[in-house]
Amino acid sequence: MAVSSNNRSVTALEGARERMVQTQLLDRGVNDPRVIHAMRKVPRHLFVEPALVNRAYDDDPLPIGAKQTISQPYIVGYMLQALALKGTERVLEIGTGSAYQTALLAELCANVFSVEKLRRLAVQGRAVLDELRYYNVAIHVGDGTLGWSEHAPYDAIVVAAGAPRVPEPLAQQLAGGGRLIIPIGDQTSQVLKLASRTPSGLEETSLGECRFVKLLGKYGWPG
Repeated sequence: MAVSSNNRSVTALEGARERMVQTQLLDRGVNDPRVIHAMRKVPRHLFVEPALVNRAYDDDPLPIGAKQTISQPYIVGYMLQALALKGTERVLEIGTGSAYQTALLAELCANVFSVEKLRRLAVQGRAVLDELRYYNVAIHVGDGTLGWSEHAPYDAIVVAAGAPRVPEPLAQQLAGGGRLIIPIGDQTSQVLKLASRTPSGLEETSLGECRFVKLLGKYGWPG
């Protein structure tokens, strides 16, 4: 029986996804079973521009338009592993972007509340999430540095853009015992910080250097 080119393409993409998991995640210490399962399941190629589908599983960030990017798979997996999600959490995501990380969060927690500054990206992301039947996600268009107070408090907050400091509204919307992960630094390079809510305030741990697009907004960078 002849195999269609479309079937060959799907098989090739599935193979590329498995190589991504093996070489970019497992071989580099991202080994949380739930994170690995999610990254094996979610088709990253559906969240990139059509011209870049063949690069969807490369070890690189990729442009998604509007000067934004879909993050390198490793850094997404690393951040999600650091949050140590168990499946029952309410999570706030700042920066929906392509919605790839949003889909992964939908696999890893009970409810995702995602804030995106750019309406076009929010609409595109919602369409792909609906196609994949991720209905435990709500998307809001607005200033991510303000969070989404209507649904607070959150068990975890993940920020997919670099900020000069932790935005105060996000700190206020984090539940007791909750975890917040965010790149902190200047506009070209940052340090990934994991902050935990304790009775005495936020306790921060540095997880290494990184580079993200700027977090724009009242409590981020102007733009």
